[in-house]
Parts: sequence; C-alpha cells; structure tokens
Amino acid sequence: MKQKYWWLITVLAVVSIVAASCAPAAAPAAPEVMEEEAPAEEEVMEEAPVAAVDIDCMGAQPGDEISMLYQWSGAEEERLNQILAPLVEACGIVIVPESTRDQALLDTRVQAGTPPDIAFWNVAQLVQYENLLIPMDSLEAHTDNYESFFRSPGTVNGKWLGLPVKADIKTIIWYSPAIFEIKGYTVPTTWAELDALVEQMVANGDVPWSMGMESGDATGWTGTDFVQDILLVEQGPEYVLGLQDGSVPMNDAGVKAAWETYGKWAKDPAYTVGGAQGTLSTGFLDAIYKVFSDPPEAMMVKQSGFAGGEVKAQYPDLEYGIDYDFFAVPGAKGLQGGADWMMSFSDSAAVKALVAYLSSELGGANWAKASFDLSPNKGAAGNYVDPALIKKGEALATTTGFTPDTGDTIPGGFGSAEFKALSDFVNGVDLDTLLDSLAAVQAEALQ
Repeated sequence: MKQKYWWLITVLAVVSIVAASCAPAAAPAAPEVMEEEAPAEEEVMEEAPVAAVDIDCMGAQPGDEISMLYQWSGAEEERLNQILAPLVEACGIVIVPESTRDQALLDTRVQAGTPPDIAFWNVAQLVQYENLLIPMDSLEAHTDNYESFFRSPGTVNGKWLGLPVKADIKTIIWYSPAIFEIKGYTVPTTWAELDALVEQMVANGDVPWSMGMESGDATGWTGTDFVQDILLVEQGPEYVLGLQDGSVPMNDAGVKAAWETYGKWAKDPAYTVGGAQGTLSTGFLDAIYKVFSDPPEAMMVKQSGFAGGEVKAQYPDLEYGIDYDFFAVPGAKGLQGGADWMMSFSDSAAVKALVAYLSSELGGANWAKASFDLSPNKGAAGNYVDPALIKKGEALATTTGFTPDTGDTIPGGFGSAEFKALSDFVNGVDLDTLLDSLAAVQAEALQ
C-alpha cells in the first residue's frame, strides 16, 4: 500500500478516536476505514476477506465512483458485491451499479455518449464497441494470470478489450453415481470407453442418453453444444477455432463426421429417450430431469454446469456426489464454455484499481471463494469451496484449450441457422445439403 494511503488511514483513525471520546456514552464508536480482522465481513463471506494492505488502489481516492452495468441480480449480484467488498474497503471506491437484461439499455447509453465506466457483457459487444473500449493491458490487468486461450476471445484486432470473469464449462456429462453403481457401470476416461459404455447400456436394455433439445426459437442449441464437444474429441480446439474464424468451412469432412456421431445417438430410440422425435420435442430442462427421475428414463445427459442447480431444484432430496454428479467428456482435448466479459469505457484511477484487483491472483481467489461460478484467473485454482465448483474448477485450471460456443461467436445470424440445420438433420434432412448451406451462411457472416 502506498505511503500516502497509510497517512490517510492514520489521520482518519485519529479522527475516529477523538470523535468516539466526545460522543455520548450510548453512541457507538465510528467505524474504522479499514479493519485488520473485519469481523462483520467474515459473517458474510465463507472465508475472511483478505486484508486491505494486499490491494493496490492505483491512485484512486476515497469517494471515487465507478458506474457499472451488468446482467446479474439476486444471489448473483450479492456474490459480486462479496467479491468487490475488499476493494471497496481498501480504497473507499463507491460502486454505482445497475442491473438489466436488456442490451438495448447499454446501446442507448453508449450512443448517447454516457456509457457506464464498466460493463459486464458478451464477446459481441467487444467487437461492437471496439473503438470506444480501453485495452485491459493499459488498465494494468495482470496478463500472466490468464492463459492465452482465455484472453483470445476477448481480443479484437490485436487489442485485449475484455477480461473474462464469470465462466461456465459445457464439456461435461451428468449422471447418477448411485445408479451407475447399482448397474455396474464405470465412469469412462477415454472416448472409446464412453462409446463402449453406451453400447453396454443398450445391451442391458438401458437408454444411454437423454438428448431433448426443444427450446422455442433456440431449439437445437443443446445439440450444437454436443457436436462441438465431439469436435473437441475428434479434432481439437484449434479446429473449432478455425470454424469460428472461417479458416475451416462448415462442410469440412471433420464436421460431417461429428454430426454423424451425434446423429447416431440423437435419432435412435435405443440410444436416446424417444428417438428423433424425443430429441426434437423434449424440453432441454426435461431432458436433464429424465436422468434423475425415479426410475430414471436415461443414464446420462450432456449439459453445462448449470444442470446441477436444476437437478437440485427439481429433486431437493437428491445429494450431489451420490445421486447426481458429472464427469468431463472423456477424450476432449479442450473445453467448450462461456464467459461474461468485463469491458471498460473509462481509464480512471478507480477503474484501474478495479481491473488490477479482479485480474490479480487475489481477485481470482476471492471470485472462487464467493462461489460465483468459475474464474479463468489462475488465482482461483484451489480456492473454490462448493464441491461441484471444486471439480469444475480443476477441469478449467488444467485444460489446454478453451473454445466459446461457435453459434455465439460467428455473427450474422449464424447461430440460428446452425440450430435449424441440426434440428432438420435430426428430422431426416440430407446432411451434405445442410452443411453446404451452413457453410454459405458462415462464409457470408465472416467475409
């Protein structure tokens, strides 16, 4: 901590003591600016906050404000406040937050010339606001705490504009350990073992997969996620990134092979609940529930990290690790996942303090301790406290590649076209025709 800041602390402490001595006996003593043990904060956080001396305020002064716009609310907003509390305590920065799910509000603020200092939003907005955003490295972000594949999606034309903060992984399969034990099934560690397990389940009269993907206008997204994970197994993350930048066309032979693997399972009632029509008409949440019903209708469902919360909400008596759990897609050479990105329209001292803190090892550790999903920050490793997040965090920390969702990454309506193409494929439309059409949409979107 800078000497100037310690001087300020000393002065304020003296003022507090004098004020306390002059106050009526019944009045509580004035709170200190910084408390070494911070007992009140310990009641909120699962672990005690780190002492303020570990946070560099980057020249920010008490009372400096940061306007902030994000999509989180409720418990998520509380967790963010928990993460930011040590910074606020150390520097006296005032956070002025606003929560909305409406991107139009962010667009309106930007177009009016009054953007928030900080926005937590999506990769597409990094491209949209490229010329207005301040690069993260010029804001003193700790580059070394992020692998290059985590920084890459937030880099636009060579400028690192987005700091990945809250992340989730999709390359996982949910199952019931209790049911696996009863039936004598073993969690696979390779893709070949997974394929063999699927065939063993079929031979035993069990349905391996619950692959329902109905989701209104977004029907098909669970299928495109599944295909991308198959591509991570069969081709690897560089291939997937090639699809996203257009260097690999969507009608490439590797893509066709992955769709065929998916189609084998998604169309046949021996492999998935209800066969093709079940895949098309079963809601994606119902697809999760079918694996954990009594009796179960299927043995496995490939779904993102949020599925655990949905299982617990639907079946509150089930216990994580016994009745429901997950394993990483075996053989995948990287992970598919999503992230919320912090972008800055300001280079004020307070903003620099925020960026430096969240990108530091301390910021990563506090993010993990708050159980606000996952953090790509290396400092998060070993600091998760929720059992499921501990397991997912280990997968994130040890991955050698990370790919965002292809449909979310390619602009120009590609995602909707991909959903429809996959739905049509499950419904029996010729695969070559569909992939040729999808390649044309890809090329036009990326030209």
